[in-house]
Amino acid sequence: MEPALPSEIEIKLDLSSEALESLLGSDLLGEPHEALQQSSTYFETDDRRLSEKGFSLRVRSTGASHVQTVKASGPAKSLFVRSEWETPIEGNEPVLDHTSPLISEFGPELEVEAAFTVFIERRVWNIELNGSRLEVVVDRGDVVSGNRRSPVQEIEVELKDGDPKDLFIFIRKIDAIAPFRFGIQSKSERGLALLDRQQFMFKAERLDLERNIKASSAFREIAASCFRQFRLNEEILLQRRTSEALHQARVALRRLRSAFSLFRPLLMGDEPKRIQEELRWLAGVLGEARNLDVLLMKAKDSDLRAKLKDARNNAYDDAVEALGSARARALIIDFNEWLQCDLDRTGGSATSEDTSASEFAARAIEKMRKKLKKHGGALAETDDEHRHQVRKDAKKLRYAAEFFGSLFDDKRGTRRHRKFIAAMEELQDYLGALNDLATGPKVLAQHGLANHPARDSVVSHDDKNALIRMAQSSVDEVIDTKRFWR
Repeated sequence: MEPALPSEIEIKLDLSSEALESLLGSDLLGEPHEALQQSSTYFETDDRRLSEKGFSLRVRSTGASHVQTVKASGPAKSLFVRSEWETPIEGNEPVLDHTSPLISEFGPELEVEAAFTVFIERRVWNIELNGSRLEVVVDRGDVVSGNRRSPVQEIEVELKDGDPKDLFIFIRKIDAIAPFRFGIQSKSERGLALLDRQQFMFKAERLDLERNIKASSAFREIAASCFRQFRLNEEILLQRRTSEALHQARVALRRLRSAFSLFRPLLMGDEPKRIQEELRWLAGVLGEARNLDVLLMKAKDSDLRAKLKDARNNAYDDAVEALGSARARALIIDFNEWLQCDLDRTGGSATSEDTSASEFAARAIEKMRKKLKKHGGALAETDDEHRHQVRKDAKKLRYAAEFFGSLFDDKRGTRRHRKFIAAMEELQDYLGALNDLATGPKVLAQHGLANHPARDSVVSHDDKNALIRMAQSSVDEVIDTKRFWR
């Protein structure tokens, strides 16, 4: 029997001003069914307890009406039967009484104050496509906090009823007129970003999987988390081209590819393999720029630095071009459509393998640990290619440990998990340093710098044997660390 697909899916799209104007001027949408002016004020405590615990509180004003909304996300979401509470109120100040989940979570002394306001011009269309009902909302405006502001230009396409495939058919129609990027930040997150110092990269966020979650549902949450990390860093990379954002965007793609490998017994058909290969291509383009960043960090000679900077700038141009290409846009749409529409269809996942995530995780991590033990037993007696394979084994094991940590969060499991991750991080540092020594000469040769007088300053092999010994010691430490998944 085919599993029931979700009847409501909402996709957020970010567009440039030019792209949005092209869409609004096209025949795809026509005249809106509704146009509204809205202002939404978000409230916080002075120590940010709401957002840190996974809550947001806003009061939205439309004309003379005011609606208070509390949302729970992340760890907070699992505390309640539902994750959103809407209440009509008088005025634009929040009402915190016994009916509010915030009082039950934070106590009656909770005090909040206005943190930022979102001013939006909203237009709404009701679309029928192949018998499915879609709601399309275009929001244009600003998030404002004091004298700081951030523009908002986004589309939300929600499937009200029907086949999720029709939602993606419509999204592809939008892409043909106005290229977009998938939006992953809520307006609340945009506002909080205004209050903080500007970020130059985003590391992977902690995953909080429910203890009784099925393996296929765990994969969906893990893949979505990896994609979110990628998009957050892609946005910074496109705007400011920081090496930190490029590195973390590449890490996110690597984590996503590792998730596909980890869950391979569950993922049926050819599409997951094709998506994984396309992710490999995109990560490879970013990798070219990352390799030059690594050498540039070591280079002290002014002439070598100048030549490496030129090569790096060209590599960043290639990366930005690839991210904006039709191939990359198709990949991102294909991935999201497959994740939302096809994973749970017959043939999308192997139901015989779809046990609880905890059982799946324990088997998968144990298998990866054995693989690392087998391949990492004698690093000094192997070559660079073999050590690179051990590095990949270690990365996959660490990512799996991070993905599934919340499933083993009793006191003993948490303590063991912390020690295991610390041992894995140390191992990755040593194996990464060895990989840099091996790839450095190839990168220099690729850019015509193999015979540069200062080449030895960035590819010195003096400490290679010491690194191998420390890496071997770290492998042994990981294998000896107590298993958190038991």
